[in-house]
Amino acid sequence: MKRDCDSHDTGRALIFGAQRAPETARNLARNHQGDCAMAEPRKRKSAADRRAEIVETAIRLSAEIGPNRVTTQHLANEVGVTQPAIFRHFATKGDIWLAVGDHIVAAMNGLPADWGAPGETADPHDSLQKVAGAYFARITEQPAIPAILYSRELQAGNDTLREKLARVFDRYRNAFAGLIRSGQASGIHRADLAADDAARLLAEAVQGVAMRWLLDGCEDDLADSGSRVLAPLFDSFRA
Repeated sequence: MKRDCDSHDTGRALIFGAQRAPETARNLARNHQGDCAMAEPRKRKSAADRRAEIVETAIRLSAEIGPNRVTTQHLANEVGVTQPAIFRHFATKGDIWLAVGDHIVAAMNGLPADWGAPGETADPHDSLQKVAGAYFARITEQPAIPAILYSRELQAGNDTLREKLARVFDRYRNAFAGLIRSGQASGIHRADLAADDAARLLAEAVQGVAMRWLLDGCEDDLADSGSRVLAPLFDSFRA
């Protein structure tokens, strides 16, 4: 009889256990919902913030692997989204680089608008070096800039991007030319200098120093090494 009772009790336990299973599941579900409610919800980035993140990532990767090698899959992996999500923010890869161009133009526009205006500076020669130093400071903050500025692959077939980046170069070249003319007017710079040609030479030299620094792994102080390398060129402008 005891054996039968044991069997009966076991059967009851199984039946009651089965009946209680849904209740247990409901309790677990409620507990899980409570845990989720207590957890801080994940914030979804706005479209503007996501676009900015994609642009900043493209610039960073340009410094690490070169702008010509950056793919939308690279961007998706780094940002933490799918590749189609990238194209929800930018219709084409070219549009990403246009946004990068806008970012670079904004970053490089820290040059005061009146630099290079005749008579506006006490020492035009000193200001020449300050303009170059301002450029080196921007490059130190964003090392990818010279690589992007001089990427033929990025700019080929993208006239809008090429024009955006050309404005960066023109801004510095025009500032150099204005300061050289100002120095000529005050007798600081050689009168026989062709200001526009000298400005172009200086602008190209500044870009070359920055590119060499990038290729060497950005190891030294660009402002310091750039000033040393360009010192003979600056001195050659003096009267």
